[in-house]
Amino acid sequence: MQQFGGFWRRFLAYLIDAIIINVATSIIGGVIGVGIGMGALSGASGSNMAALETVSGLVGGLIGLIGSWLYSALLESSSYQATPGKMALGLVVTDEMGQRIGFGRATGRYFAKILSSLILLIGFFMIGWTARKQGLHDMIAGTLVYKARNPQEVGVSVEAFR
Repeated sequence: MQQFGGFWRRFLAYLIDAIIINVATSIIGGVIGVGIGMGALSGASGSNMAALETVSGLVGGLIGLIGSWLYSALLESSSYQATPGKMALGLVVTDEMGQRIGFGRATGRYFAKILSSLILLIGFFMIGWTARKQGLHDMIAGTLVYKARNPQEVGVSVEAFR
């Protein structure tokens, strides 16, 4: 019988993924920010500078949202069924029948995490006390997170984490 991925294992996977996403989106945002800054240096006045700063902030937020959505949805719906953080901890995301999820379901799961966050993170804490270790976002998307039966299922060796 396969075991479900518990709260702490999933939390550590989240931290690994957050570091990867933040580094990547910071680099992309920095390059775009330099471009916006160069535009500002080429003759923007005080009111135009405020508008450029607003646009820069919006673009940065959008890059972060789109980047983290694609990172999660593409990887969890791939043949790996996991993000690098989940792979490192030997976790896979499946539907309730144990099958690989599609991009649409992975997208729904990602955006349902926003709801899990908005209710004081209770949607995430639910992982610790539900029978199948599901967060609210898993219940909404109809997904489960399992410990992989063997490390090759997620493409990496996880012997150090057992």
